[in-house]
Parts: sequence; C-alpha cells; structure tokens
Amino acid sequence: MALENEDYQLDMNNIPKHIAFIMDGNRTWARAHHKPKYFGHHEGTKAIRRVALEANKLGVKAMTVYAFSTENFKREANEVNYIFKLPEEFFSKYIKELIDNNVQILTIGHLELAPESTQKIIKRAIDDTKNNTGLKLVFAFIYGGRDEIVYATKRIAQEVKEDKLAIDDINEEVFESHLMTANLPPVDLMIRSSGEVRLSNFLLWQLSYAEFIFDDTLWPDFDENVLHRDIYIYQQRSRRFGGGK
Repeated sequence: MALENEDYQLDMNNIPKHIAFIMDGNRTWARAHHKPKYFGHHEGTKAIRRVALEANKLGVKAMTVYAFSTENFKREANEVNYIFKLPEEFFSKYIKELIDNNVQILTIGHLELAPESTQKIIKRAIDDTKNNTGLKLVFAFIYGGRDEIVYATKRIAQEVKEDKLAIDDINEEVFESHLMTANLPPVDLMIRSSGEVRLSNFLLWQLSYAEFIFDDTLWPDFDENVLHRDIYIYQQRSRRFGGGK
C-alpha cells in the first residue's frame, strides 16, 4: 500500500454504506508469531470488534464479514471445531459493548448447519440486538456466493410453481429480493486482507459494482487506521456504474 501512517481526511459525505470484508491472514499471522493457527482466529475476533465499532462511528450502515465459508468444512476438524466456538468467545466479551454502541447483529448463510450450541449463542446475540438501529454487523456464516444464488433461484422457482410469481415478472430486482442480503444496502466496498487477490465465492451477486481493495494487512492487524486508509482510497475513485464520466 502506498499510503502509510497518515491522518486520512475522510469525506464524511462519501462514507460507503456497506463494506464487506474477506478476513484473510489469520493463519499467516499465527505462523509469523510462532503460535498455533487457531490463535490467529482468536486474534481476528479482536479485529472484528475494532473495525465494527469504528465503522459504526463513521456512519457505515452495514458491515458483512466472511466468518465461515461453505468450503471451510474442508479444513482440519480441530480448526473447524475451534471456529465454531469463537462466537461464544466473541459475544461473551463484546455483546454489551456492541449493544451500548447500538450495533445490530445479523447472519447470512446456513446457521442451521452449525452445532446447536453455536446456533444458540448467535441467535441470542441477534435477539439481544434486534432493536438496535446503528451498524448492521452481518456474519456470513456457513455461506457461499454460489450457494446463495442457487438458494434464491429455488425460492423464486417455488413461487412460480405456486402461481405466486409469473416468469415474465422475474427481473434483477425480484432476484435480489430473494437473496439473503435482501434487507441490506448494496455493497459499496469490498476489502480483502492479507494481499490475496480473489473473491473466494463471497457475495458474487452483490459485488457486481462494488469497489475492491486488496489490502496487504493481515486481518488480526487490521485496525481503525487501516480502515480509514481503505475508505480514503475508496473515496479517490470515480464510481460510474457502467456509465460515462
């Protein structure tokens, strides 16, 4: 990154409404610090807290974090099991602070495939914050972009089958309304940490016109200053949505 250790003067009238994060680099961070790889995931939860609270202060409306993909089940069982225990650690430490800061917890994906204890913890956090009106902190948990598109297609097909929807009425708006993110603002900015340059099956429909930033920072090191820097970079870009200047 060219921008380092600066006081980024952000345009508060041009704050992205929805930022999506691929939180990459937890295991690399752990190796660099001579720790077991699960410790990187532990430190990564601290970054979620930091970034969410700062995004909320800046007026970001929604922040979606790629917490566990449908493909992550391919990882070693002990790592998967540890990740499923992280919600209890995260919410036991931070739920009061999130409530005090008016943050609302939501999920997309297939929470029903998680262990029952994990489901219970996350559902309680959702319920405890359901009346909050600040940042929507969305955990993409057991989520895949292709799976979501299939999910939306099946929902639409069922409505057609039941004569609730005509085929000729299906358009982009109808399709979008059947996605898991239907009640969230469009994604303006996608940030992937650790320098990897790919989407990894994340929000494939929603990222069509988002700005992408591939940040070299490892996720456990991601903090308020890095967030400001990436929003500053976002603000220097011209978003034309396929149109001219």
